[in-house]
Amino acid sequence: MPKLEGSVESIVFHNEENQYTVARFRLNDRGRLFRDDLTTIVGVLPGIHPGELLSLEGEWESDPRYGRQLKVTSFVQRLPASTEGMVRYLSSGLIKGIGPKKAQAIVDHFGEQTLAIIEQQPEMLTEVKGISRKDCERIEKAWLEQEDIKELHLFLQSHEVSMSVATRIYKEYGRESIRVVRENPYQLAEQVSGIGFRTADDIAVKLGLPQDSLARLATGLKYVLTQAANDDGHCFLPESDLIRRASHILQVPVETLQEAMVHLRTEQDIFVEPPSKAFELPPTEKKLPVVAEDMDEDEVEHATASDEFDARIYFGPFWYAENGSMRLLRILRNAPSCLPPTSQKQWDIVFARLKQQRQMELTERQREAVQVGYNQKVSILTGGPGTGKSTSLRALLMLLRTRKIDVALAAPTGRAAKRLTEATGVQAKTLHRLLEYAPHDNSYQRNEENPLPFQFVIVDEFSMVDILLFYHLLKALPRTSHLLLVGDADQLPSVGPGNVLRDLLRSQAIPAVRLTELFRQAQQSRIIVTAHQINQGIVPNPKIEASSDFFFMKEEDPFRAQQLVIDLVKRRLPAKYHFNPIADIQVLAPMYKGAVGVKLLNERLQEQLNPSALAQVEWSDRLYRVGDKVMQTRNNYDKGVFNGDVGFIRRIDRENMVVKVEFSEEAGPLMVEYEFHELDELVLAYAVTVHKSQGSEYPAIVLPLVREHRMLLQRNLLYTAITRAKRFCVIVGQPSALEYAVHNDRVALRNTGLAERLLELAHSHIQASI
Repeated sequence: MPKLEGSVESIVFHNEENQYTVARFRLNDRGRLFRDDLTTIVGVLPGIHPGELLSLEGEWESDPRYGRQLKVTSFVQRLPASTEGMVRYLSSGLIKGIGPKKAQAIVDHFGEQTLAIIEQQPEMLTEVKGISRKDCERIEKAWLEQEDIKELHLFLQSHEVSMSVATRIYKEYGRESIRVVRENPYQLAEQVSGIGFRTADDIAVKLGLPQDSLARLATGLKYVLTQAANDDGHCFLPESDLIRRASHILQVPVETLQEAMVHLRTEQDIFVEPPSKAFELPPTEKKLPVVAEDMDEDEVEHATASDEFDARIYFGPFWYAENGSMRLLRILRNAPSCLPPTSQKQWDIVFARLKQQRQMELTERQREAVQVGYNQKVSILTGGPGTGKSTSLRALLMLLRTRKIDVALAAPTGRAAKRLTEATGVQAKTLHRLLEYAPHDNSYQRNEENPLPFQFVIVDEFSMVDILLFYHLLKALPRTSHLLLVGDADQLPSVGPGNVLRDLLRSQAIPAVRLTELFRQAQQSRIIVTAHQINQGIVPNPKIEASSDFFFMKEEDPFRAQQLVIDLVKRRLPAKYHFNPIADIQVLAPMYKGAVGVKLLNERLQEQLNPSALAQVEWSDRLYRVGDKVMQTRNNYDKGVFNGDVGFIRRIDRENMVVKVEFSEEAGPLMVEYEFHELDELVLAYAVTVHKSQGSEYPAIVLPLVREHRMLLQRNLLYTAITRAKRFCVIVGQPSALEYAVHNDRVALRNTGLAERLLELAHSHIQASI
């Protein structure tokens, strides 16, 4: 890696947000006669100014527009030594109000001692003609700020912290940055965007802070709570489980965490709640320990879904969301309806007209669904694919429009909203758009003070809705309106925390209709028939039929299965069925690791489907190319994109260090800009986990199944994967893995308190009616 010494001649380009800089650089070994013989340097170069001396390390690269240039990977700044360099340095915009004329006067007066005078005796600057007391104060202040910036970068570089992380820290804390980092680097994890506990912990380790410091342990406990919500969907952790997980992650004994646990209980955003013993939930599901990919067999064996005798440790938002949802559901159910009453005779007329005029003959169960949706303030419509949920919705919508009732249709994602529009003929919105989400202050404009202007709200794909979004929806509903929740209860739960649909159904506090009859047209689809067989615990017949839309291709070896998946996506399916290999075919996998895990499959599929592009960028350990299919991995409200959203890279601008990604929204394409340091929010999406595919449908699905994924091979995961396919589904792998997944009907129960709170609601409702 080349190392250069020299001085900054001029700044060609500087992006204040990400500190990307293009500068002209004079090497020390160049003679002063060759003033135009300069080198171009590019990279994240915060706080550099013309005249400064730099020691650089980097890599040479050839830019088609700018020629040969050095891409800087690290640098050390030193103050200019020559009087000429000092003039350029002071007049570079470093100090407001000091231009070339005043800079020249200062340097003429103090000579080579100029910078020493500014640093040690700035009051002497008033000796220079034309330099006022105000100029003197400005120079002193700007100098101190620049010193702080340089000191921070040098300090963090010496501890192997990247410049992009250092820039984020300075942007948050300014002159206090070094003090904050020295005193409590764990504060960064809570206050600096893009810096998590792991990064803060790495900084702390490099600073030599003790492993058992209270700051580390307390922040670590919060980190474990956050990870439990983000990764496992828990709204709370039993205290012993929280301590056990924290002990494993922080590598400290359980006893060491006791003081930190006492401290955590005093935090304003933490709620401690005893487990409820008043109501017993129906034992409808077998408990399955929540497992992580890095657990070994012994850890899985001893993992527990929850400890019912422990105090429950909540993060504030989830505690408020559960309690608030229960409160608002009670208010909504008890408030009068705004809809005109309908007698059974009128219902019979409605259903007869639907049959005569619309050729919609509803089953008894579908009629019940329509009537319950109309008559009940809050209700649920659930059922698998092909059971007539969309037909029931269309019938209900026709009745509502006939009676001139204002109705809103919504879904959790843009893709789901678009499908709902196509299925019903009524325009649907995402829930965020319906609730008028405002990214600038992370709030919803529709709330209890400013409710929605609708008498009836229908939410489809409700299994995807987490507890926080459900709470915001309830807050925005007028008290007299109706709410119908539509979803498939047998699918995986939401990506976000909570298990709202399952909790609502388990509590039996909300009227629900489950559609089970498979319609004749649906019976012709092997995808739908197979999904229902799996749901009933029947292993599908792996026999290949030429006319089928569902196949099982046996392959015992995981690496050969990987090759078969790639061949199916790249060659076989496009050749036979004319699928676009990137836009139409989605590879789903149960896990990230392994030969047919998401990580390796993405690397291989990118190599095969998008081997070269107009532009590409390497960031961290990932390579992104124009044309790549990518997925957003966390909710970014400022950008209006959310965890699980899939888009395509349309442009990579290396000069301005930005990537533009196009996402499909219900209102049309949405172009989102990412600075390079934000690329950790994106992953390749040629292959995604089944969990991340929720709410989406794809023309074709390829699903590898092998025994090395057994910890996550569950019936509801397999069912969810297959029901993502609209026209074609092929499973590749081991028959024994397929059989294991079908027979494993246990579900990883999430730690949620909503069902118990709703049982309390149902109990109070019964008491009120006695």
